[in-house]
Amino acid sequence: MYPQILGIVVIFVATLLLAVPLGKYIAKVYGGNRVWTDSIFNPIEKLFFKISRIDANREMNWKQHLVVLLTLNLVWFLWAMFCLLNQSWLPMNPDHNPNMTPDLAWNTAISFLVNCNLQQYSGETGVSYFSQVFALMFLQFVSAATGMAAAAVVFNALKDRTTDKLGNFYNYFIKSCTRILLPICVVIAMVHVFEGTPMTFKGIDTMMSVQGDTMHVSRGPVAAFVAIKHVGTNGGGFFGANSAHPLENPNYITGMVQLLAQVLLPFAMVFAFGFYANKRKLAWVFWGVMTVGFLMLVVPALQAELAGNPNIGKMGIAQPGGNMEGKEVRFGAVASAFWSIATTVISTGSVNAMHDSFMPVSGMNMMLGMMVNSFYGGVGVGFLNFFIYVILAVFIGGLMVGRTPEFGGKKIEAREMKIAMIIALFHPLLILAGTAVASYFTAYNTDMGWWFADAAGKHNAAGWLNNPGYHGFSEMLYQYTSSSANNGSGFEGLADNNPFWNISTGIVLLFSRFLPIIGPVAIAGLLAGKKFIPVGSGTLKTDTGTFGLLVFAVKVIIAALAFFPALALGPIAEWMKMHQ
Repeated sequence: MYPQILGIVVIFVATLLLAVPLGKYIAKVYGGNRVWTDSIFNPIEKLFFKISRIDANREMNWKQHLVVLLTLNLVWFLWAMFCLLNQSWLPMNPDHNPNMTPDLAWNTAISFLVNCNLQQYSGETGVSYFSQVFALMFLQFVSAATGMAAAAVVFNALKDRTTDKLGNFYNYFIKSCTRILLPICVVIAMVHVFEGTPMTFKGIDTMMSVQGDTMHVSRGPVAAFVAIKHVGTNGGGFFGANSAHPLENPNYITGMVQLLAQVLLPFAMVFAFGFYANKRKLAWVFWGVMTVGFLMLVVPALQAELAGNPNIGKMGIAQPGGNMEGKEVRFGAVASAFWSIATTVISTGSVNAMHDSFMPVSGMNMMLGMMVNSFYGGVGVGFLNFFIYVILAVFIGGLMVGRTPEFGGKKIEAREMKIAMIIALFHPLLILAGTAVASYFTAYNTDMGWWFADAAGKHNAAGWLNNPGYHGFSEMLYQYTSSSANNGSGFEGLADNNPFWNISTGIVLLFSRFLPIIGPVAIAGLLAGKKFIPVGSGTLKTDTGTFGLLVFAVKVIIAALAFFPALALGPIAEWMKMHQ
């Protein structure tokens, strides 16, 4: 047990030590300063902008940034739909995987477009190599870069001056891909190749097992896919079993590297803000708030998994390794529990164990991480979500102590507050409304033909659930929480590949991705255009531990008010029944 705990502590500390200089590097990249990658990528970027006739030096206001962002995403969505609906006749399909159905292609294209990677298909049998590389892996790069570019716009807007010129979106986007994502992914992919992860375009291989059985083993360009899946906080697995698959995550070393890779950029983006906007103390306050929230979720999960199921203990059966149901022996209960909270807190969605088999406390904390959705969060977008809570805290704190509600020398007024409240409340609305509709159909055993038909032809809505009662409700709540948080993980006790789940979660994915980007960028743009007011005696200071505590309290209160009733019907009720 203790070596396992030491392992995750070492990874956490190592991530922090790497994130600070990486944040400084990212700030230089977005600030246009000279960095070591210039000699490699400057010629490539200049050629790209020359061919596309894009002026990377033209400054944009916040509205122009959003127009470009949304237009590019529309084009990428159409391309992904084309690939998934026609992959059977497109090249690079040695295993002859069929086309996706329209509803599944809709869900998959949107899911990878919005950095969620909610996979309602099985990776190795659901898509061809062409779709894996040129649709899904392409989207993993550009969706991550989109979130980072949007964060760069907000960084620019929060500098101490008055302007409506907030850089160039194309420039931020391309540099996010070439200067940040690509170099890190190359290193991560090389580690996996040397540890045994496949990197080939050959099809299924036939092998003989130790027992003498003939086995058909899928392979492909896995190492490259795994790298961007974690570095870009995407989470979609090349194989259906994701990072529990021995070819996708061969051993403890690759498991630790994947943990580091998925947490690194969410850490670094916070510090990048501090270096870019010259607000380093404030960046540490933000990181501290996020870390306290993360630890409050991960510690109970570790305790619950190490303790195991109390009902098994009452039967006189020892669980020396803790709750090992649904977990890989090569990782153990500790690393799996830490992974489950890390991957839901940072909105990656990658899994190395079956979340459906975790203890109720762990399942609840996974959902809470996604419900708050700003304890680190996804790359780029996690900072944008946190920014919304900062605006709310500034306004509330100003009212409480009689100070001017200002952030970064700019007054927070009614317009900014309205946008912030809409974004803060829209997240629980999507989760709770979706869960309510799904629960209604399940409770009344509704049969609506094709709407509920799964791959096996079953039409019964109650057939979605592999678990009854409280745990079954948690499966549905988790699915919409994961969709709204752009996470992508699932309890996987849910039969979700049918038109109802594909279409409904696809709608949630769209709204939950773009509104939380549009809102913070709009607020930052509005603040950037206001007159800069130097800090005075009447200003509410935001770079203090007191303000950090206020931000944390705002997060907790909003999450509790919005989600406690739903959690009480799922994991909390399950925990109480288990311990009665």
